[in-house]
Amino acid sequence: MAVGFGPVPVPVPCIPLRTARHATHHWHGATRLQWAGPWQSSPGPLCYHDTVTKQRPQVAAMASRPKRASSIQSEPEEFAFKARISVYGLAQEQQKASRKRLLLHRLVFLAKISPELADKQDLAGYWHLLFLSLQRYYQGEGVTGLLLLYPTYLVHTLEASSEVLYSVLRDLRDMQPQQHRALILEPKILVLSHNIPSRLFQQWSYKVLDVPSRHLGYNTLREEPIETIIGECLAMLLKLGMHLLKYPKSSPNLPDAVLEKVPNLIISQDTICHLLECRELLSPAQFLQTYDSPLNVVMDSERVWPLPGKVKLDAMGS
Repeated sequence: MAVGFGPVPVPVPCIPLRTARHATHHWHGATRLQWAGPWQSSPGPLCYHDTVTKQRPQVAAMASRPKRASSIQSEPEEFAFKARISVYGLAQEQQKASRKRLLLHRLVFLAKISPELADKQDLAGYWHLLFLSLQRYYQGEGVTGLLLLYPTYLVHTLEASSEVLYSVLRDLRDMQPQQHRALILEPKILVLSHNIPSRLFQQWSYKVLDVPSRHLGYNTLREEPIETIIGECLAMLLKLGMHLLKYPKSSPNLPDAVLEKVPNLIISQDTICHLLECRELLSPAQFLQTYDSPLNVVMDSERVWPLPGKVKLDAMGS
């Protein structure tokens, strides 16, 4: 007699459930018991009590799997792991940020203007194009500074990264062998300051100065050391940069009224001529030769005794 799962339980012989394997499948939210085991054609009788008490928790748990599956699918988005940084990594990031803020250098150099140069503004146009080319190549911040064009000399102050400044120095070095085509002659480096805290100039600008072109001769009776003269010139340039901060950004060519208010901050041509004649100041070629040359450091492990030549002579004498 077939036994169904009706409202009234009918006692039937109990067969241990471990002898029959069962699995549940879900179709549209309904639960169906599928039997597998020795009774493939027709499932054998099972104890109703065992079926209800032992299978119902499993059916209920398996019926809830579709909801868990949907929630599991959303877990990667809701509980995505975020990159966490350690204290050591945080210290490294702070150190990198600090070094990045200090990757700023200032270069000041002097030079004679070529007498074959008809228009001094051609120098400003040449360096403006050079700075644009270097900025595209190095993908960094732009160049700031001030170019003062005298009738015979120039003073150029630049603020940029070390790569840009060394590229400018190499350009000055390569320009010197071409005396008949060079825009400037006999450049000398006044100072190269590393790791300056901030920029002094808002932009790169230039000014053609209208000063007397005749040379009166430098007063050598002062007998001041070259370090003192260089310090005075740098102080004047820094004060001039502070003065320019009072004015908003404008065209690269500074108006006349900007520098007319501070004539005492303009380095005289006599001082520039005296500095160019000093042997203490290096030319770009001399500086780059020292910079690019390797250091010949003799390690203690390379010092041996006795010397190889002495050993050879002793061997020959014996």
